[in-house]
Amino acid sequence: MPHAGRTLSVPALAGAVPLPRSEAAASRRIAIISASVGAGHDGAATELARRLMAAGFTVDRHDLLDLLPARLGRTVQEGYHRMLVRAPWAYQRIYAATERAGGSGPAARALLRSAENQVLRALAPGTGAVVSTYPGASRVLGNLRLSGRLTVPVLTYLTDFSVHPLWVAEGVDVHLAAHAVPAAQARAVGARDVRMCGPVTDPRFRLCDTEERDRARARFGLPPHRPLALLVAGSWGVGPVRKVAQEVRDCGAAVPVVVCGRNEALAERLRADGIEHVYGWVDDMPGLMHAADVLVQNAGGLTCLEAFAAGLPVASYRCIPGHGLTNAAALDEAGVAVWIREPAALKAVLHDLIDGPLGPRQRETGFALFAASPAEGPAAEIGRMHRSWLPQPDPRPSPRPSVRRRPCRTVLGAGPRHPAGRRLVHRRPW
Repeated sequence: MPHAGRTLSVPALAGAVPLPRSEAAASRRIAIISASVGAGHDGAATELARRLMAAGFTVDRHDLLDLLPARLGRTVQEGYHRMLVRAPWAYQRIYAATERAGGSGPAARALLRSAENQVLRALAPGTGAVVSTYPGASRVLGNLRLSGRLTVPVLTYLTDFSVHPLWVAEGVDVHLAAHAVPAAQARAVGARDVRMCGPVTDPRFRLCDTEERDRARARFGLPPHRPLALLVAGSWGVGPVRKVAQEVRDCGAAVPVVVCGRNEALAERLRADGIEHVYGWVDDMPGLMHAADVLVQNAGGLTCLEAFAAGLPVASYRCIPGHGLTNAAALDEAGVAVWIREPAALKAVLHDLIDGPLGPRQRETGFALFAASPAEGPAAEIGRMHRSWLPQPDPRPSPRPSVRRRPCRTVLGAGPRHPAGRRLVHRRPW
């Protein structure tokens, strides 16, 4: 899936291999690998890329699904989507089983191994660090680091507050966490170097004043003086959204404003249910958050972080299985989003978030997650990791290293070919 920004297509990079450590560190080039599974992983990658480019780095974006062989990426995406919509119980069973097992099963491991060569080829010459915002990408990159085929640092940016064991791959150098809760969970499942440096969100998600709030409501045609609950269900609009919208409306605590993402069928059903304020895909989500008084969500992904940045209190309610439930628990533990476990508590909690002491307390806690300056935060940490990989000059003279040619079973670069058709790799002692 192509991305905006400095994205390079895979065919243009075929055969490319990251440069030796000294040359890569000097190039100021970083690759980010995400996956178009929902919008959260890509959203985090987009903002990290923006900040890194602002700091002077060249950033290449890649979608892991495009790097799986035989167009299997689209099959993975469609299967995951279908399971969330039609068989959420099956997703819960798979999620829980892999959580207990500490990782994926044999089939998933084989699928990820099949992507290793293509991922390596996709990295442009001069790449000095690689960042993953998706668990599968972390697994692939970790294996490449362990095998020695990838010689530059790999960092995983944890997009969620709960950390499934799939997120932590042996071989990854650094895991970046938004809060102490995900940092502790990452360490508990084996991550060695975990750095807590806050989340990243689009800078348009920021605090607003009363006048800006009123303008946002007028722009979206929303009631100017009634409390508004913004209901979100990810870019796919999954989960019991209709039931939640009806419950929020019927309890009387707030007027539901529902965003259905790309699920137009859901939007039509909500309108048929009599829900007045229903939207499909919304480009101006910062404006819609400025118009709202509280966010009700069911997955715990990027939208929660955007709400924290905008100063919007967050409640988790009727969460989707798997990561939706574990994220709700982690967000509640961190004190940044209350988890409403029972329908009977919905009205009271919404009142407390909108007009009571819980709302201001959560706003303060959520907003405190973010780094105070551009010199801090995940992008800055990635930049420091890239720079730290620059080797110190050796003052002693050294002889010119000899070059040996050795056949290699896997195509790693555009070197000379073995008579049997395999490529030869130049091995250097860097």
